[in-house]
Amino acid sequence: MRKTSLTVLVLALGVFGIITTEMGMVGVLPRVSAELGVTPSAAGWLVGVFALVIAVSGPFTTLLASGIDRKKVLAAAIAVFALSNAVYALTTQYEVMLAFRVVPALFHPVFFAVALATAARLVPAKDATRATTTVFAGVTVGFALGVPLTSYLAGHLSLASAFWFGALVNLIAFLGILWFVPSMPVPDSQRSSYGAQLSILKRPRMWLTITSVVLVFAAMFSVYGYSAEYLGQVTHMDGTWVSAMLMAFGIVMILGNFAFGSLLRRNLVGTVVAYPVLCLLVYVLLYAVGPLFAPMVPAVLVWGAVHSGGLIVSQSWLGRDASDAPEFGNSLFISFSNLGITVGTAVGGWVMAEYGARQLAWAGVGFSVAALMVMALRLSPERGRDRGGVRQAVSPGPSGQAPGEVGV
Repeated sequence: MRKTSLTVLVLALGVFGIITTEMGMVGVLPRVSAELGVTPSAAGWLVGVFALVIAVSGPFTTLLASGIDRKKVLAAAIAVFALSNAVYALTTQYEVMLAFRVVPALFHPVFFAVALATAARLVPAKDATRATTTVFAGVTVGFALGVPLTSYLAGHLSLASAFWFGALVNLIAFLGILWFVPSMPVPDSQRSSYGAQLSILKRPRMWLTITSVVLVFAAMFSVYGYSAEYLGQVTHMDGTWVSAMLMAFGIVMILGNFAFGSLLRRNLVGTVVAYPVLCLLVYVLLYAVGPLFAPMVPAVLVWGAVHSGGLIVSQSWLGRDASDAPEFGNSLFISFSNLGITVGTAVGGWVMAEYGARQLAWAGVGFSVAALMVMALRLSPERGRDRGGVRQAVSPGPSGQAPGEVGV
Protein backbone atom coordinates (compact mmCIF):
# COMPACT_ATOMS: atom_id res chain seq x y z
CA MET A 1 0.00 0.00 0.00
CA ARG A 2 2.90 2.33 0.77
CA LYS A 3 4.39 1.71 -2.67
CA THR A 4 1.02 2.49 -4.24
CA SER A 5 0.89 5.80 -2.39
CA LEU A 6 4.40 6.64 -3.59
CA THR A 7 3.37 5.77 -7.15
CA VAL A 8 0.44 8.17 -6.99
CA LEU A 9 2.75 10.87 -5.59
CA VAL A 10 5.19 10.26 -8.46
CA LEU A 11 2.34 10.77 -10.92
CA ALA A 12 1.42 14.00 -9.11
CA LEU A 13 5.06 15.09 -9.39
CA GLY A 14 4.88 14.43 -13.11
CA VAL A 15 1.80 16.62 -13.38
CA PHE A 16 3.62 19.30 -11.38
CA GLY A 17 6.55 19.11 -13.80
CA ILE A 18 4.28 19.38 -16.82
CA ILE A 19 2.40 22.38 -15.43
CA THR A 20 5.68 24.03 -14.47
CA THR A 21 6.91 23.51 -18.03
CA GLU A 22 3.70 24.77 -19.60
CA MET A 23 2.85 27.73 -17.38
CA GLY A 24 6.28 28.54 -15.93
CA MET A 25 6.94 30.31 -19.21
CA VAL A 26 4.35 32.92 -18.16
CA GLY A 27 6.56 34.21 -15.34
CA VAL A 28 9.72 34.45 -17.47
CA LEU A 29 8.31 35.97 -20.67
CA PRO A 30 9.99 39.37 -20.05
CA ARG A 31 13.40 37.67 -19.68
CA VAL A 32 12.80 35.48 -22.73
CA SER A 33 11.80 38.54 -24.75
CA ALA A 34 14.96 40.41 -23.71
CA GLU A 35 17.47 37.56 -24.02
CA LEU A 36 16.16 36.14 -27.28
CA GLY A 37 15.59 39.56 -28.81
CA VAL A 38 11.89 39.19 -29.64
CA THR A 39 8.84 41.34 -28.88
CA PRO A 40 6.65 40.56 -25.84
CA SER A 41 3.80 39.50 -28.12
CA ALA A 42 6.12 37.09 -29.99
CA ALA A 43 7.36 35.70 -26.68
CA GLY A 44 3.73 35.21 -25.69
CA TRP A 45 3.39 32.65 -28.47
CA LEU A 46 5.64 30.35 -26.46
CA VAL A 47 2.59 30.00 -24.20
CA GLY A 48 -0.01 30.22 -26.96
CA VAL A 49 1.54 27.69 -29.36
CA PHE A 50 1.94 25.14 -26.57
CA ALA A 51 -1.76 25.46 -25.82
CA LEU A 52 -2.74 25.44 -29.51
CA VAL A 53 -0.97 22.12 -30.13
CA ILE A 54 -2.74 20.58 -27.14
CA ALA A 55 -6.05 21.94 -28.40
CA VAL A 56 -5.61 20.46 -31.88
CA SER A 57 -4.01 17.13 -31.02
CA GLY A 58 -5.27 16.31 -27.51
CA PRO A 59 -8.27 14.03 -28.17
CA PHE A 60 -6.53 12.22 -31.01
CA THR A 61 -3.24 11.51 -29.26
CA THR A 62 -5.13 10.37 -26.17
CA LEU A 63 -7.23 7.97 -28.21
CA LEU A 64 -4.17 6.64 -30.05
CA ALA A 65 -2.33 5.99 -26.78
CA SER A 66 -5.29 4.29 -25.11
CA GLY A 67 -4.11 0.78 -26.00
CA ILE A 68 -0.42 1.12 -25.07
CA ASP A 69 1.18 -0.05 -21.81
CA ARG A 70 0.57 2.85 -19.44
CA LYS A 71 4.03 2.75 -17.89
CA LYS A 72 5.66 3.14 -21.31
CA VAL A 73 3.37 6.05 -22.22
CA LEU A 74 4.00 7.84 -18.93
CA ALA A 75 7.78 7.38 -19.09
CA ALA A 76 8.04 8.49 -22.71
CA ALA A 77 5.88 11.56 -22.15
CA ILE A 78 7.72 12.83 -19.08
CA ALA A 79 11.11 12.16 -20.71
CA VAL A 80 10.10 14.48 -23.56
CA PHE A 81 9.31 17.22 -21.03
CA ALA A 82 12.70 16.81 -19.33
CA LEU A 83 14.50 16.99 -22.67
CA SER A 84 12.53 20.04 -23.81
CA ASN A 85 13.41 21.98 -20.66
CA ALA A 86 17.07 21.19 -21.26
CA VAL A 87 16.75 22.59 -24.77
CA TYR A 88 15.15 25.80 -23.40
CA ALA A 89 18.10 26.19 -21.04
CA LEU A 90 20.70 25.72 -23.75
CA THR A 91 19.29 27.51 -26.77
CA THR A 92 19.60 31.20 -27.66
CA GLN A 93 17.35 30.89 -30.71
CA TYR A 94 13.66 31.78 -30.50
CA GLU A 95 12.79 29.37 -33.33
CA VAL A 96 14.41 26.44 -31.52
CA MET A 97 12.59 27.22 -28.29
CA LEU A 98 9.31 27.54 -30.18
CA ALA A 99 9.83 24.16 -31.87
CA PHE A 100 10.45 22.51 -28.51
CA ARG A 101 7.25 24.00 -27.16
CA VAL A 102 5.40 22.06 -29.86
CA VAL A 103 6.96 18.64 -29.14
CA PRO A 104 6.05 18.26 -25.44
CA ALA A 105 2.60 19.75 -26.07
CA LEU A 106 1.79 16.63 -28.10
CA PHE A 107 2.40 14.49 -25.00
CA HIS A 108 0.72 16.79 -22.45
CA PRO A 109 -2.89 15.49 -22.71
CA VAL A 110 -1.68 11.90 -23.02
CA PHE A 111 0.22 12.08 -19.73
CA PHE A 112 -2.76 13.61 -17.92
CA ALA A 113 -5.25 11.06 -19.18
CA VAL A 114 -3.00 8.06 -18.56
CA ALA A 115 -1.84 9.30 -15.15
CA LEU A 116 -5.43 9.62 -13.97
CA ALA A 117 -6.37 6.19 -15.28
CA THR A 118 -3.27 4.65 -13.72
CA ALA A 119 -3.87 6.26 -10.32
CA ALA A 120 -7.47 5.01 -10.26
CA ARG A 121 -6.43 1.51 -11.33
CA LEU A 122 -3.72 1.15 -8.69
CA VAL A 123 -6.06 1.57 -5.71
CA PRO A 124 -9.32 -0.04 -4.57
CA ALA A 125 -12.42 1.42 -6.20
CA LYS A 126 -13.41 3.25 -3.01
CA ASP A 127 -10.08 5.13 -3.06
CA ALA A 128 -10.08 6.02 -6.77
CA THR A 129 -11.35 9.55 -6.27
CA ARG A 130 -8.72 10.27 -3.62
CA ALA A 131 -5.99 8.96 -5.92
CA THR A 132 -7.06 11.09 -8.88
CA THR A 133 -7.43 14.07 -6.57
CA THR A 134 -3.81 13.63 -5.48
CA VAL A 135 -2.64 13.48 -9.08
CA PHE A 136 -4.60 16.61 -9.98
CA ALA A 137 -3.12 18.39 -6.97
CA GLY A 138 0.04 18.65 -9.06
CA VAL A 139 -1.77 21.26 -11.17
CA THR A 140 -2.50 23.55 -8.25
CA VAL A 141 0.96 23.13 -6.74
CA GLY A 142 2.41 23.86 -10.17
CA PHE A 143 0.62 27.20 -10.21
CA ALA A 144 1.36 27.88 -6.54
CA LEU A 145 5.05 26.94 -6.51
CA GLY A 146 6.30 25.89 -9.93
CA VAL A 147 5.39 29.07 -11.82
CA PRO A 148 6.64 31.60 -9.24
CA LEU A 149 9.78 29.56 -8.48
CA THR A 150 10.59 29.50 -12.19
CA SER A 151 10.14 33.28 -12.25
CA TYR A 152 12.30 33.69 -9.14
CA LEU A 153 15.16 31.62 -10.55
CA ALA A 154 15.07 33.54 -13.83
CA GLY A 155 15.14 36.85 -11.99
CA HIS A 156 17.79 36.05 -9.37
CA LEU A 157 20.06 33.50 -11.06
CA SER A 158 19.52 33.15 -14.80
CA LEU A 159 16.91 32.22 -17.36
CA ALA A 160 18.74 28.95 -17.98
CA SER A 161 18.56 28.01 -14.29
CA ALA A 162 14.77 28.35 -14.38
CA PHE A 163 14.58 25.84 -17.22
CA TRP A 164 17.12 23.48 -15.62
CA PHE A 165 14.79 23.40 -12.61
CA GLY A 166 11.97 22.21 -14.89
CA ALA A 167 14.27 19.61 -16.44
CA LEU A 168 15.25 18.30 -13.00
CA VAL A 169 11.66 17.94 -11.77
CA ASN A 170 10.64 16.04 -14.89
CA LEU A 171 13.76 13.85 -14.71
CA ILE A 172 12.97 12.88 -11.10
CA ALA A 173 9.40 12.06 -12.14
CA PHE A 174 10.74 9.97 -15.04
CA LEU A 175 12.97 7.95 -12.69
CA GLY A 176 10.09 7.58 -10.24
CA ILE A 177 7.84 6.22 -12.98
CA LEU A 178 10.49 3.68 -14.01
CA TRP A 179 10.94 2.60 -10.39
CA PHE A 180 7.43 2.67 -8.92
CA VAL A 181 4.90 2.28 -11.75
CA PRO A 182 4.33 -1.37 -12.68
CA SER A 183 3.97 -2.51 -16.27
CA MET A 184 0.30 -1.97 -17.11
CA PRO A 185 -0.74 -3.25 -20.55
CA VAL A 186 -4.35 -2.42 -21.39
CA PRO A 187 -6.54 -5.53 -21.81
CA ASP A 188 -8.93 -5.63 -24.75
CA SER A 189 -11.90 -5.61 -22.36
CA GLN A 190 -10.98 -2.10 -21.17
CA ARG A 191 -10.61 -0.56 -24.63
CA SER A 192 -13.59 1.61 -25.54
CA SER A 193 -14.82 1.98 -29.11
CA TYR A 194 -13.52 5.15 -30.76
CA GLY A 195 -16.90 5.63 -32.42
CA ALA A 196 -18.81 5.42 -29.15
CA GLN A 197 -16.60 8.07 -27.58
CA LEU A 198 -16.68 10.37 -30.59
CA SER A 199 -20.48 10.18 -30.78
CA ILE A 200 -20.88 12.69 -27.95
CA LEU A 201 -19.70 15.35 -30.40
CA LYS A 202 -22.91 14.90 -32.40
CA ARG A 203 -24.87 16.72 -29.67
CA PRO A 204 -25.43 20.45 -30.34
CA ARG A 205 -25.48 21.20 -26.61
CA MET A 206 -22.00 19.72 -26.26
CA TRP A 207 -20.59 22.26 -28.71
CA LEU A 208 -22.21 25.12 -26.81
CA THR A 209 -20.62 23.81 -23.62
CA ILE A 210 -17.26 23.47 -25.36
CA THR A 211 -17.52 27.01 -26.72
CA SER A 212 -18.23 28.39 -23.26
CA VAL A 213 -15.17 26.53 -21.89
CA VAL A 214 -13.00 28.06 -24.62
CA LEU A 215 -14.30 31.55 -23.80
CA VAL A 216 -13.83 31.10 -20.04
CA PHE A 217 -10.20 30.12 -20.50
CA ALA A 218 -9.68 32.93 -23.00
CA ALA A 219 -11.04 35.32 -20.37
CA MET A 220 -8.65 33.89 -17.78
CA PHE A 221 -5.47 33.81 -19.85
CA SER A 222 -5.87 36.96 -21.94
CA VAL A 223 -4.88 38.71 -18.71
CA TYR A 224 -3.05 36.07 -16.64
CA GLY A 225 -0.84 35.15 -19.61
CA TYR A 226 0.77 38.60 -19.33
CA SER A 227 0.51 39.01 -15.56
CA ALA A 228 4.26 39.55 -15.17
CA GLU A 229 4.18 42.35 -17.76
CA TYR A 230 1.08 43.87 -16.17
CA LEU A 231 2.58 43.96 -12.69
CA GLY A 232 5.88 45.27 -14.03
CA GLN A 233 4.69 47.86 -16.54
CA VAL A 234 1.45 49.05 -14.94
CA THR A 235 2.06 48.60 -11.21
CA HIS A 236 5.85 49.10 -11.54
CA MET A 237 6.76 46.11 -9.39
CA ASP A 238 10.33 44.86 -9.63
CA GLY A 239 11.27 41.22 -10.28
CA THR A 240 11.19 40.26 -6.61
CA TRP A 241 7.71 41.66 -6.14
CA VAL A 242 6.45 40.04 -9.33
CA SER A 243 7.74 36.63 -8.18
CA ALA A 244 6.15 37.13 -4.75
CA MET A 245 2.83 38.13 -6.30
CA LEU A 246 2.81 35.12 -8.61
CA MET A 247 3.50 32.84 -5.65
CA ALA A 248 0.74 34.46 -3.60
CA PHE A 249 -1.54 34.15 -6.61
CA GLY A 250 -0.88 30.41 -6.80
CA ILE A 251 -1.30 29.81 -3.07
CA VAL A 252 -4.65 31.59 -3.07
CA MET A 253 -5.64 29.40 -6.02
CA ILE A 254 -5.41 26.34 -3.78
CA LEU A 255 -7.91 27.84 -1.34
CA GLY A 256 -10.13 29.17 -4.12
CA ASN A 257 -10.30 25.75 -5.71
CA PHE A 258 -11.89 24.20 -2.63
CA ALA A 259 -14.27 27.14 -2.26
CA PHE A 260 -15.52 26.76 -5.81
CA GLY A 261 -15.75 23.00 -5.33
CA SER A 262 -18.07 23.54 -2.39
CA LEU A 263 -20.19 25.97 -4.40
CA LEU A 264 -20.43 23.51 -7.29
CA ARG A 265 -21.71 20.76 -5.00
CA ARG A 266 -24.46 23.08 -3.81
CA ASN A 267 -25.48 24.52 -7.18
CA LEU A 268 -23.59 23.59 -10.31
CA VAL A 269 -25.48 25.73 -12.82
CA GLY A 270 -25.58 28.79 -10.58
CA THR A 271 -21.84 28.60 -9.89
CA VAL A 272 -21.01 28.12 -13.57
CA VAL A 273 -23.09 31.13 -14.64
CA ALA A 274 -21.71 33.27 -11.81
CA TYR A 275 -18.10 32.57 -12.78
CA PRO A 276 -17.77 34.85 -15.83
CA VAL A 277 -19.52 37.59 -13.86
CA LEU A 278 -16.87 37.28 -11.15
CA CYS A 279 -14.14 37.42 -13.79
CA LEU A 280 -15.64 40.59 -15.23
CA LEU A 281 -15.72 42.27 -11.82
CA VAL A 282 -12.15 41.26 -11.03
CA TYR A 283 -10.84 42.68 -14.30
CA VAL A 284 -12.61 45.96 -13.70
CA LEU A 285 -10.94 46.01 -10.28
CA LEU A 286 -7.52 45.30 -11.82
CA TYR A 287 -7.96 48.14 -14.29
CA ALA A 288 -9.01 50.54 -11.54
CA VAL A 289 -6.14 49.81 -9.13
CA GLY A 290 -3.49 48.70 -11.63
CA PRO A 291 -1.23 51.78 -11.26
CA LEU A 292 -1.59 51.79 -7.45
CA PHE A 293 1.03 49.59 -5.75
CA ALA A 294 -0.59 49.06 -2.34
CA PRO A 295 -4.16 48.30 -3.51
CA MET A 296 -2.84 46.03 -6.23
CA VAL A 297 -1.42 43.58 -3.66
CA PRO A 298 -4.82 42.51 -2.25
CA ALA A 299 -6.31 42.79 -5.75
CA VAL A 300 -3.89 40.09 -6.93
CA LEU A 301 -5.10 37.83 -4.11
CA VAL A 302 -8.73 38.33 -5.16
CA TRP A 303 -7.71 37.72 -8.77
CA GLY A 304 -6.02 34.43 -7.82
CA ALA A 305 -9.05 33.21 -5.87
CA VAL A 306 -11.38 33.86 -8.81
CA HIS A 307 -8.91 32.58 -11.41
CA SER A 308 -8.72 29.22 -9.63
CA GLY A 309 -12.41 28.61 -10.19
CA GLY A 310 -12.13 28.53 -13.96
CA LEU A 311 -10.43 25.13 -13.92
CA ILE A 312 -12.88 23.21 -11.76
CA VAL A 313 -15.96 25.11 -12.99
CA SER A 314 -15.17 24.39 -16.64
CA GLN A 315 -14.26 20.77 -15.95
CA SER A 316 -17.51 20.17 -14.07
CA TRP A 317 -19.53 22.00 -16.73
CA LEU A 318 -18.15 19.95 -19.63
CA GLY A 319 -18.08 16.73 -17.60
CA ARG A 320 -21.84 16.96 -17.06
CA ASP A 321 -22.45 16.67 -20.81
CA ALA A 322 -19.77 13.99 -21.31
CA SER A 323 -20.68 11.72 -18.40
CA ASP A 324 -21.23 8.73 -20.72
CA ALA A 325 -17.69 9.06 -22.18
CA PRO A 326 -15.68 10.42 -19.25
CA GLU A 327 -12.15 9.70 -20.51
CA PHE A 328 -12.81 11.26 -23.90
CA GLY A 329 -14.57 14.11 -22.10
CA ASN A 330 -11.41 14.67 -20.10
CA SER A 331 -9.36 14.92 -23.29
CA LEU A 332 -11.91 17.38 -24.71
CA PHE A 333 -11.60 19.52 -21.59
CA ILE A 334 -7.80 19.54 -21.85
CA SER A 335 -7.92 20.24 -25.57
CA PHE A 336 -10.47 23.04 -25.66
CA SER A 337 -9.32 24.72 -22.45
CA ASN A 338 -5.94 25.02 -24.12
CA LEU A 339 -7.57 26.39 -27.25
CA GLY A 340 -9.01 29.04 -24.95
CA ILE A 341 -5.53 29.73 -23.61
CA THR A 342 -4.27 30.12 -27.19
CA VAL A 343 -7.03 32.53 -28.15
CA GLY A 344 -6.68 34.46 -24.91
CA THR A 345 -2.91 34.89 -25.10
CA ALA A 346 -3.11 35.88 -28.78
CA VAL A 347 -5.75 38.54 -28.16
CA GLY A 348 -4.03 39.67 -24.96
CA GLY A 349 -0.73 40.04 -26.82
CA TRP A 350 -2.43 42.07 -29.54
CA VAL A 351 -4.15 44.33 -27.02
CA MET A 352 -0.88 44.90 -25.14
CA ALA A 353 1.03 45.67 -28.35
CA GLU A 354 -1.61 48.05 -29.70
CA TYR A 355 -2.96 49.72 -26.57
CA GLY A 356 -0.55 49.00 -23.72
CA ALA A 357 -0.48 46.55 -20.82
CA ARG A 358 -3.08 48.35 -18.73
CA GLN A 359 -5.80 47.67 -21.33
CA LEU A 360 -5.38 43.89 -20.95
CA ALA A 361 -8.20 43.89 -18.42
CA TRP A 362 -10.71 44.81 -21.11
CA ALA A 363 -9.79 41.77 -23.18
CA GLY A 364 -10.74 39.66 -20.16
CA VAL A 365 -13.99 41.58 -19.76
CA GLY A 366 -14.92 40.96 -23.40
CA PHE A 367 -14.33 37.22 -23.20
CA SER A 368 -16.25 37.04 -19.90
CA VAL A 369 -19.31 38.66 -21.47
CA ALA A 370 -19.09 36.31 -24.46
CA ALA A 371 -18.85 33.27 -22.16
CA LEU A 372 -21.90 34.40 -20.21
CA MET A 373 -23.90 34.80 -23.42
CA VAL A 374 -23.04 31.29 -24.65
CA MET A 375 -23.90 29.81 -21.24
CA ALA A 376 -27.28 31.51 -21.39
CA LEU A 377 -27.88 29.98 -24.84
CA ARG A 378 -26.82 26.55 -23.55
CA LEU A 379 -29.36 26.83 -20.73
CA SER A 380 -32.20 28.12 -22.90
CA PRO A 381 -35.54 26.24 -22.69
CA GLU A 382 -35.00 24.77 -26.17
CA ARG A 383 -31.65 23.30 -25.16
CA GLY A 384 -33.14 22.16 -21.86
CA ARG A 385 -35.84 20.15 -23.66
CA ASP A 386 -33.20 18.68 -25.97
CA ARG A 387 -31.44 17.10 -23.02
CA GLY A 388 -34.49 16.39 -20.90
CA GLY A 389 -34.22 19.42 -18.65
CA VAL A 390 -31.34 21.05 -16.81
CA ARG A 391 -29.96 18.76 -14.12
CA GLN A 392 -29.18 20.45 -10.87
CA ALA A 393 -27.40 17.41 -9.49
CA VAL A 394 -23.67 17.21 -9.98
CA SER A 395 -22.58 14.51 -12.40
CA PRO A 396 -19.19 12.89 -12.23
CA GLY A 397 -16.41 14.90 -13.80
CA PRO A 398 -14.49 13.84 -16.89
CA SER A 399 -12.27 11.49 -14.94
CA GLY A 400 -15.02 9.95 -12.88
CA GLN A 401 -14.38 12.28 -9.96
CA ALA A 402 -17.04 14.44 -8.40
CA PRO A 403 -16.59 18.14 -9.04
CA GLY A 404 -14.96 19.84 -6.11
CA GLU A 405 -12.98 16.74 -5.20
CA VAL A 406 -10.24 17.50 -7.68
CA GLY A 407 -7.38 19.75 -6.73
CA VAL A 408 -7.00 21.49 -10.07
